[in-house]
Amino acid sequence: MFQTWKLILQKNNLKILISISVVFFVIIILIFSSDNSCGISHMSILNEITFYEKTLDPEFCEVILEKIDFFNETCEPQIEILDCS
Repeated sequence: MFQTWKLILQKNNLKILISISVVFFVIIILIFSSDNSCGISHMSILNEITFYEKTLDPEFCEVILEKIDFFNETCEPQIEILDCS
């Protein structure tokens, strides 16, 4: 009788481990797929603007403008357009 229960518990433990593993991987995928969130993009653009203000590189400014345009189309709040002249 003890052997029977032992086998049943082993099968259930395997199912539990598989379920926990699947949930863990789904959470990991959700974390890595949220890389395109507006909050992260906003912080990234603000950091790039700060870097631009130190270097005043016009080519880098154009890259930032493209990112700002895309951000303003898809997210809130709006970021003010830079003057690259």
